[in-house]
Amino acid sequence: MGRKKTAPQRPGHTPSAGELRIIGGVWRSRKLTFPDAGGVRPTPARTRETLFNWLNFHLAGSHCLDLFAGSGALGLEALSRGAADATLVDHTPALAKALKDNLQLLNSTQGQVVCQSVDQFLARPAGQAFDIIFLDPPFRQGWLEKLFPLIASNGWVRPGSWVYVEHESEIVTLAVPAQWQLHRQKTAGQVAYNLFRTT
Repeated sequence: MGRKKTAPQRPGHTPSAGELRIIGGVWRSRKLTFPDAGGVRPTPARTRETLFNWLNFHLAGSHCLDLFAGSGALGLEALSRGAADATLVDHTPALAKALKDNLQLLNSTQGQVVCQSVDQFLARPAGQAFDIIFLDPPFRQGWLEKLFPLIASNGWVRPGSWVYVEHESEIVTLAVPAQWQLHRQKTAGQVAYNLFRTT
């Protein structure tokens, strides 16, 4: 996760992305590789630690959806920390293959990889509602305005679901669906991190 084609580099990013380290759970300290494709940069370890501290009591047995999965930093971290399953969506074939390979390397059968654009994936009615959705789209391309209504109206969340959103910090207020309540928020440099609870 963390495809930022037009965003400035976030703290902790190196120019030669391609390695991801799981920071918690049963796969803690495992290092995984992914291709340098699509401008992917994993969500920094410090940010992931903050996010999963926020979600600490809600991860076990949860059903997770990682949109714009990229390196899989968030979806794989969730599986490592006890999520029941995770669906990882990315439109780049090379990244989707790497996600499948890394799940196989980890001997995980709880991860499903979908190689499809996120808007097409969300445009259909959901087969199930997810407990946790990770949403980290490319910056400054209008993705959030397009995807929020699809998530809210097509059954991807239910009351009590969590939606994690990363966006450029110059956006002061997100136009989220009325049923989403801001639970936690943090800004680091030019990136803002938000965790919403659906009601």
